[in-house]
Amino acid sequence: MLILVSTPIGNLGDLSDRAKETLRRADIIACEDTRVTHQLLTLTGIEGKRLVAYHEHNADRVRPTLVRRLKEGMTVALVSDAGTPLVSDPGYKLVRACHEVGVTVTTVPGANAVLSALQLSGLPSDAFFFKGFLPVKSGARQEVLSSLKTIPGTLIFYEAPNRLVESLQDMADILGDRPAAVVREITKKFEETRRGSCRELIDFYQLNGAPKGELVIVIGRAQAGEEWTPEAIDRLILKTLETNSVRDTVKTICAMTGQVKAAVYKRVLELK
Repeated sequence: MLILVSTPIGNLGDLSDRAKETLRRADIIACEDTRVTHQLLTLTGIEGKRLVAYHEHNADRVRPTLVRRLKEGMTVALVSDAGTPLVSDPGYKLVRACHEVGVTVTTVPGANAVLSALQLSGLPSDAFFFKGFLPVKSGARQEVLSSLKTIPGTLIFYEAPNRLVESLQDMADILGDRPAAVVREITKKFEETRRGSCRELIDFYQLNGAPKGELVIVIGRAQAGEEWTPEAIDRLILKTLETNSVRDTVKTICAMTGQVKAAVYKRVLELK
């Protein structure tokens, strides 16, 4: 049997008794970083377990071995460094491989940063879309955000502290100045939820500096009739021109906004 075991995202007390017992009984514990999981096991008094690294860089090579051990009758527990396995990690491929060969899969639910941030944000939770980490470069990030613009639900992202302001700026430019929340250090001593519009949050973090710790950004859903205003298009053009030629800027703006090429080209030249 393959058992998906959720681990704490900060507070050790969130590791359930069932999770501890599952890890104690597993023949193999597959994990992202063996050092992180070894520390967790040490803190919970679990010793002598066989740990196997399973992450995005070695998953294709390690997965057949894990499936073979499972078919031989071993119990494998799959964990991530923190939180629920398969959320922003390659675990789903192992689950799929088990289904294909008839290996039973079950789960031990627990802590999850995505759902916790959604709860703390105060934003609508009846429909939401989790994207994970956005691209590092602004142009690629804007393209991804543009594809999410019309999703009728709350949007949730992971982000690094040093990219928070840049990402919020792209979100404001592409998605509009929506209500938002930045949630950090969930379940830890300095847990904080800061709410406001995207631009209000940009102003705050530009003034006070990037926050420390692990971050989740939650963005309110698209409003009915939401459109690209001339001001929003101008901001997007200026942002895109920073790293792109006139030609590429026109192409990007047309793709994102649906505006007529001739009008966009004229405005790009005016702003440049």
